[in-house]
Amino acid sequence: MVCKGIPSIIHGIPAMTSGNASMPNWRQTDTVLLDMDGTVLDLRFDTLFWREIVPRRYAELNSIGFERALDKLEPKYAEVRGTLDWYCLDFWSAELDINLEQLKTEVEHHIRYLPGALDFLCWLGRTGKRVVLVTNAHQDSLNLKIKRTGLDRHFDALFTAHEFGMPKEYPEFWGRFARQERFDPARTLFVDDSLPVLRAAREFGIKQLFAISRPDSGAPGQDTAEFPAIADLSGLLQSG
Repeated sequence: MVCKGIPSIIHGIPAMTSGNASMPNWRQTDTVLLDMDGTVLDLRFDTLFWREIVPRRYAELNSIGFERALDKLEPKYAEVRGTLDWYCLDFWSAELDINLEQLKTEVEHHIRYLPGALDFLCWLGRTGKRVVLVTNAHQDSLNLKIKRTGLDRHFDALFTAHEFGMPKEYPEFWGRFARQERFDPARTLFVDDSLPVLRAAREFGIKQLFAISRPDSGAPGQDTAEFPAIADLSGLLQSG
């Protein structure tokens, strides 16, 4: 998608300056790091894929009912959740004997931006700040979502955790990432929908952290605990 027009709220200085502690200090921000699924893109696709589409295909291939398939898959999911394997299409394709890359392609029409995300990216691209995507997603998943949305045009760089051998939930990830993508944590803003990821980033020293409270448009909002909550990225554009 191409930036055509952006709402008046994101024009001019008011969006760049806020005295509200729960709003970004844009004047002291050089780098913006953004998660992909549940931050830029609607997590509804991933929820549908893992909770409905994969169990349905697994049920078909194993001649069992949908609920039985889900019961068999849930422990497998739980065992690796929070590790790099959880996000790895190669791992799950081998584990389930399903071509998940092909299966994702069959349902790619469900991939879409979260409300407000594209407007925010269009505005951010005019600020001169460095904008970087940092995702746990497998490279094949990232490629599919780029093909579907064209999101890469809004970023100066895109990284997957697979390049660094560990997911963003690990504090060590951030040290490895910082050696590749040079940035000043004190002048960096990071947005994610995962609280463990945000806590790891905080431990590394990233100063401005925001949590998406409604990463999945088809589900209720989540409690963002100690992190400032925004329903979507457009929440960062409110003037103070």
